Amino acid sequence: MALSFRQTEILDIARTEGRVIVDDLAERFNVTAQTIRRDLTELADAGKLDRVHGGAIMPSGVTNIGYADRRAMAADAKTRIARACAKAIPDNSSLLLNIGTTTEAVARELLGHRNITVLTNNINVANILVANQSCEVIVTGGLLRRSDGGLIGDLTTQAIQAFKVDHAVIGTSALDLDGDLLDFDAQEVRVSRAIIKQSRKVFLVADASKLSRSAPVRIGSLSEIDAIFTDAPLPEALARQCEEWGTTVHVV
Repeated sequence: MALSFRQTEILDIARTEGRVIVDDLAERFNVTAQTIRRDLTELADAGKLDRVHGGAIMPSGVTNIGYADRRAMAADAKTRIARACAKAIPDNSSLLLNIGTTTEAVARELLGHRNITVLTNNINVANILVANQSCEVIVTGGLLRRSDGGLIGDLTTQAIQAFKVDHAVIGTSALDLDGDLLDFDAQEVRVSRAIIKQSRKVFLVADASKLSRSAPVRIGSLSEIDAIFTDAPLPEALARQCEEWGTTVHVV
């Protein structure tokens, strides 16, 4: 498919923000909403976007979005989420950080923390935290996933099971309306489950686009999470469930 200049711009916005809205695009490009809907339909037919009510999102399904695109998506929101999450983590504590571009944003916000120990299965997190001289970094080992610097597999899970930490910060590829955390890689999911089990408090960092996506493998439930840090209010029914579960919702 040969993309028009406008369609290329729409894709760039979708990669940055995670989703696009018909009315916003119509105003931005000074065209009718019908023209934008036609653009989005063509992009969806080409497999480059998924149509949702009022707009479109990056494609989801049984494979994840590429790492470079994920790193660019909702970058400002991830920074705000990471900053709020890092504030909830005290100095003189131990924590686990797993694979994900939002957990990498949290790592950057931990550069000023003092006397912390970080266990991670994310090579990118380890490289970020090298700059914090007051942070002891422990890398789990395991099978290296070259696409995003993640370490996965049985060796990774076994390494995590040797620790009990104060806090875990985890990401997820998708979050459904039942409050289930979802991902694409069964090996990564087993690692995430071990992280939840070996942590006294678990924080989920997830921007609002995760509620518009789907993935096939279940990590667990928000009922197992102490707090979620996100950039938009959860749907009303899910917010009520979080109250019942005792899961604190921080909207930044």
